[in-house]
Amino acid sequence: MNDDGVRYARHLMLEEIGPEGQARIRAASVLAIGAGGLGSPALMYLAAAGVGRLGVVDDDVVELSNLQRQILHDTPSLGQPKASVAVRRIGALNPGVVVESHATRLSADNALDLIGRYDVVLDGTDNFPTRYCASDACEILGKPYIYGSVFRFEGQASVFGYRGGPGYRDLFPVPPPPGSVPTCGEAGVLGVVPGLIGLIMATETLKVLAGFGETLSGRLLLVDAATMSFRELRLDADPGRARVTALTDYDALCGLPKPTADRLTPREVVARRAEGWRPFVVDVRRPNEVAAGSLDFVDAACPHDEVATLALPEGVDVLLLCRSGARSSVAAATVRERGHRAYDVAGGLLAWRQDVDPQLPVV
Repeated sequence: MNDDGVRYARHLMLEEIGPEGQARIRAASVLAIGAGGLGSPALMYLAAAGVGRLGVVDDDVVELSNLQRQILHDTPSLGQPKASVAVRRIGALNPGVVVESHATRLSADNALDLIGRYDVVLDGTDNFPTRYCASDACEILGKPYIYGSVFRFEGQASVFGYRGGPGYRDLFPVPPPPGSVPTCGEAGVLGVVPGLIGLIMATETLKVLAGFGETLSGRLLLVDAATMSFRELRLDADPGRARVTALTDYDALCGLPKPTADRLTPREVVARRAEGWRPFVVDVRRPNEVAAGSLDFVDAACPHDEVATLALPEGVDVLLLCRSGARSSVAAATVRERGHRAYDVAGGLLAWRQDVDPQLPVV
């Protein structure tokens, strides 16, 4: 028996897979968008299963707060590009798998090209612009789209665009309002939940590749780890929905603000403060986020959806900040409606740490 026969012996024993199914897995390619909480376990198990070619799209670097759930990475990887770490770790697990690193953000400019190179897309992202971009590109190209998401103790998964099944936009036709759905960085997540959902996503991917079992196409699986309960919803394609034929500006689609004179980069804030500018600074994250650390010149902390009632000084500029800039933009608009001159920090505290203070703790 050759090395592959030994490595994949447990697959070869299964009638539903066998040599033919394993050969299909070996000949297949999967693009994982995100090497974080969902992508980490999915990539490891797809590599272990022998998927011939794996692509990893991720423009982020490994941070200490990732290690609670992103098992692809480890302490020595801190500060390193996640896509590069994925190449190294997967290569160590299974040298027979080709791993391609794409250290970039998926966007309308590159999605069709990147996704077009692979058979299946596994979406491990945690933001709506990238998710809609990926799902739209898969619909245009006719690629199966393996979906998963997590929130606190809960998760969900499905398979979209597979053998005539419904697409992501049949379930979510339009994005939610900006700031209305907290990310894991804002609401927290039990570390094992992304692992659980990521393994379900990997399982669905292998079923699509090898052609066995019944996939989650037409079904949305809902998981509650707090009660360890599983339930599902039936999904149907909307016959009245217009098919996606072109990509668009996904930041605009999701209501994310474009740079304006009222959005200041971290470096611009530092420069203005050096010239004597002293705005009233409000951190609009949730209390648990603020407790982890903020800027030392913050004057008040108030969740972004409560700033309408926050007492603000008259005749003083207001500067609002959050983790990534989405919630602060919404809050700034609310403050302007109250008659104050308001600015917000573009890119939030993540950008502040990248451009000004690398030691700033941001969960």
